[in-house]
Amino acid sequence: MTPTQTSCRAGLAGRWWGWLAAGALAALAMAGTGASASAQTAASAPQAAGAAADTNNPATHPVQPFAGIASENIFNVPRRDIAAEAQSQQARTKEQPGNNAPVWREVNSDQAHYSSLPAKEAGVLIQRTGQQWRLFRNGVITVWGGWLVILVPAAILAFFAWRGTIPLKAPRTGRMIERFTPAERVVHWTMAISFVVLAVSGIVMLFGKHFLLPVMGHALFGWLTYLLKNLHNVVGPVFTLSIIVAFVIFVRDNLPGRDDIRWVTSLGGLVSGKHVPSSRFNAGEKLWFWGGLVVFGLVLSASGWVLDMIVPGMDYYRATMQIANVIHGIAAVLMIAMACGHIYMGTIGMEGAYRAMRDGWVDEAWAQEHHELWYDDIKAGKIPAQRSAGPDAAAGRPARHSPGEA
Repeated sequence: MTPTQTSCRAGLAGRWWGWLAAGALAALAMAGTGASASAQTAASAPQAAGAAADTNNPATHPVQPFAGIASENIFNVPRRDIAAEAQSQQARTKEQPGNNAPVWREVNSDQAHYSSLPAKEAGVLIQRTGQQWRLFRNGVITVWGGWLVILVPAAILAFFAWRGTIPLKAPRTGRMIERFTPAERVVHWTMAISFVVLAVSGIVMLFGKHFLLPVMGHALFGWLTYLLKNLHNVVGPVFTLSIIVAFVIFVRDNLPGRDDIRWVTSLGGLVSGKHVPSSRFNAGEKLWFWGGLVVFGLVLSASGWVLDMIVPGMDYYRATMQIANVIHGIAAVLMIAMACGHIYMGTIGMEGAYRAMRDGWVDEAWAQEHHELWYDDIKAGKIPAQRSAGPDAAAGRPARHSPGEA
């Protein structure tokens, strides 16, 4: 090998070693930079996690609706500095002691804030519509409803003092017709007793603080209302079920008919005393059935089940309960006022009406005088005079004959 060739190979080898050394230095530099970056990342990781957690905290960073829309709109409210507001309030307490107006404006803003409680609406400390509900309940419902509950019975008692009990004009025949079967009477009395329990307990809870609390005192009145509230909640579903069964049993005889128009226009002869023929149930009883029993009864039941919180799959927010309470109170007052007329006519208002529901039987003369069309159907054989099974002796009733027999 010539000296020239040896010199060239030595130069190439030197260059290769130089390139390798430069590459090694570059690799070391890159490794150092990576380690430094990793160290910086590791050092800043807790700070980033804390910042992320703070960003997700609704108390310090409330979610703004439509915040991602790049436009001018009223929902893009600037982000609040809660810490600065707290410091400002602290300074205000020193400069103006007792001035908590900003705090109460915030509490009474109806805005949902952060809360660790699992309950619904726990972030809303004060609901402003609750005050509106309280004023409406203690104002419109209590005042006007209370006067209605007082004036309707007073008017009925005044009418009774003027007219008295409507007597049976024709003499009794001794021949009996079964007006209500035992099953019908059981359903009716279940519905009637449960309604009275609900009405009395509801009146005490709604109006009791005005006429019972001054007499009984807070302790005794508190125990009484607590007992009646629980009784009210238990009896409510029983009343609902009795309404459903009563509707199935009595709906056929309560369908409107052509003769009901004449009965309504003459008020059933209640004032004039003139005889107005009717079917098994007259128009007044049908109005009570459809208006009082079906409409008010179902409205009361539906709103009561919401207040009892037994409707499955329903969210019981405060606004929902307030609306249900208002509907329940209005329907209850109207149904109580309407029931007063029904109770009056079924007890002291008409001779023989109470015994018809108590015993199930009426005299033939009573049936002909008060429900002539129903009596004619029985006389024609369209409706049997006795619909329930069982001998007369077992029921303890006098012998019953067909209406045509002497």
